[in-house]
Amino acid sequence: MAQADVKKVSQLDVAPGELPKTMTAWVIRQDREGEPKDAFQIEDIEVPEPGAFEVIVRVMAAGVNFNNVWAALGEPVSVFRYHPEEDHHIGGSDASGVIWKVGEGVTKWKVGDEVVIHCNQASYEDVEVHGLDPLAAPSQKIWGYETSWGSFAQFTKVQAQQLVPKPQNLTWEEASSYGLTYFTAYRMLIDQVEMQAGHKVLIWGAAGGLGVFATQLAKLTGADSVGVVSSDQKGELVKQLGAKDFINRNEFAGMMRKGGESKEEEKERFAQSRAFAKRVKEILGDAPDIVFEHVGQATFPTSVFVVRPFGKVVICGATSGYNLDFDVRYLWMRQKQIIGSHFANAWEATKANELIAQSKIRPVLWRVMPFEGVAEAHQLMRENKHQGKISILVGADSEGQGKTAEGPGAIRAEVGN
Repeated sequence: MAQADVKKVSQLDVAPGELPKTMTAWVIRQDREGEPKDAFQIEDIEVPEPGAFEVIVRVMAAGVNFNNVWAALGEPVSVFRYHPEEDHHIGGSDASGVIWKVGEGVTKWKVGDEVVIHCNQASYEDVEVHGLDPLAAPSQKIWGYETSWGSFAQFTKVQAQQLVPKPQNLTWEEASSYGLTYFTAYRMLIDQVEMQAGHKVLIWGAAGGLGVFATQLAKLTGADSVGVVSSDQKGELVKQLGAKDFINRNEFAGMMRKGGESKEEEKERFAQSRAFAKRVKEILGDAPDIVFEHVGQATFPTSVFVVRPFGKVVICGATSGYNLDFDVRYLWMRQKQIIGSHFANAWEATKANELIAQSKIRPVLWRVMPFEGVAEAHQLMRENKHQGKISILVGADSEGQGKTAEGPGAIRAEVGN
């Protein structure tokens, strides 16, 4: 498709309630999996109709996450394994937009409602959805990664339960920037480990997509946090967000687990971990009750060591590697807990979103790009050249649109892992 057409994605010739036959979308196909700049290509795709309890949303802005770098690469597995019924993949697991058409059975939402989309899907027929947790359902998938019809298109198809009201104090791009990471951090800290006032919390990657929200949640709850960052500049942002102080991880680079260490190397690494634990105690006044983990192999041995007896390490990912190797004696003899966590359910997303609407938690946004920047944005992530959350304008034709109430909006800062 010609570049001129891409610039017209904000223009529609159909009224709300009606769908065009086709839409402009950034599409990945299995035969071109590889670097994002090659895997993502613009195509005209047939617009899906909403099924029962489904909604079609006109995407106004879309958030960029690392999951669709994986989708482009086809690693660690191809996304087409998750949705073999479709030969195309439209990625994007964060979005803000306007409801354009509702399917049979949808009564809570109507055409014209402004919404933010959370990315958890599950079948209404799974019993886990009705009383346990949708995250436990066999059908559970992340929309825009394990499903197609994500947010990098003029329209997207979602389950009605994925919708939460768009905060009126945010622009479209701000409202598209926080769902996946913020709702994940909310479940981890508020529900999984029940963070409370007075708790002491260690946050890895505190200036990253997850960490900026973990830091704000700790402050809001009345917990004291210390953030681990990769530069003093990012540390100052973390303090601005409410951390008691920060630790530059470069001062303790030797504590990072690489795997396959010799006995001497492991002894040296452990000495660095002890020094790090001492610094954490100096800042917080004692060992942390909670460690917020998403780094994995490099940091996990230190996390288990540094958390206090009967403390909790909560983990939602493993960006440095998922094969964890640590001294388990510190776990059982000091009766510590490791808790796994994955995204959030609709209730958690709703409660977390209310804090955004009240400006008690604020998105942190680095850069806004036009629709033609989708492939470039993912390539920046692939090469670790981004410095924080990227939002893509889709239905919005410029920044600053969509805000209808007073409020501070997003924090615009250069942040990163």
